[in-house]
Amino acid sequence: MLMKLLLQFPEGLKQFALEHAKKLEAQGHEVFVSATPNFGACDLAIEEAKAIGAEKLIHFGHAEFKKVDFPVEYIFHSQTASYEIIPDAIKELSNYQTIGLVTTIQHIHQLDEVKALLEAAGKTVIIGKPYGFAKHPGQVLGCDIGSAASIDRKVEAFVYFGGGLFHPLGAVYSTTKPFFAIDPFIKKFMWLDSYREEHRKRERGKIVRSIDAKRFGILVSTKNGQTNMHLAKVLKAKIELSGCEAAILTSNTFDFDYVNNLMEFDAFVNTACPRLTTDDNERLRKPLLTANNVIELLTLRAQPKQQVAQQA
Repeated sequence: MLMKLLLQFPEGLKQFALEHAKKLEAQGHEVFVSATPNFGACDLAIEEAKAIGAEKLIHFGHAEFKKVDFPVEYIFHSQTASYEIIPDAIKELSNYQTIGLVTTIQHIHQLDEVKALLEAAGKTVIIGKPYGFAKHPGQVLGCDIGSAASIDRKVEAFVYFGGGLFHPLGAVYSTTKPFFAIDPFIKKFMWLDSYREEHRKRERGKIVRSIDAKRFGILVSTKNGQTNMHLAKVLKAKIELSGCEAAILTSNTFDFDYVNNLMEFDAFVNTACPRLTTDDNERLRKPLLTANNVIELLTLRAQPKQQVAQQA
């Protein structure tokens, strides 16, 4: 059946947009391409599709994140990377026997082969099952590291196979064991544990900077896979119960250059993509807290001032 289609690509795949559009047009479909920035399958261009009268959204590069009330077809984009550097990388794991293995959706099809290479070197390899938005064992998302966190107690170290640091860093922040990344595209490997300590210090620093905050802006995304209005309302109630003021701030995409104009607020609270608080926090003039940061902050404030000073 011929349809009116909207194609959506993450930034790394937009270079293939025209190629896919022409293929579908050759089949007789009426095709449009979304030029809006895309941050993953949590960020489907459904309202955009409805606005142009599209009958289906075709989303490239990601697996299904959650059910939505609009026809969406997900087209998987796999990448097959070379195993060339794995033998040298394995030498760095000499002090660790039991390894937790993770990767991204693009390399899920290679996970068994990477596991076999590690096992051939004498390692015991565990691949965790996802329990959040991820769909495959061993898969990590920027916002979902269940496949790593679920086996943190069982392993001595983690190995991430894939490109870049965005995905493994999310897992690093939420696990406790040594974390090793193998990037087959740039043929490099490295330990990522220093990022975990830096993250811990930043989180503590945000709480200290917010200790005297009186007005809080709570960020709520309207993206279909990121909206958490319930959490925002719970946090607003807790903040106001503590004697402070709070307001819920909504946006589809939070541009911190504009958020900085909300100068009445002493601190902001993120309920949208969790990576905003880890990757973009420095772009705000005021601290950007997580929900857990807020609870810790309010708990600290309920203690005697002398005790708070000692903990800070």
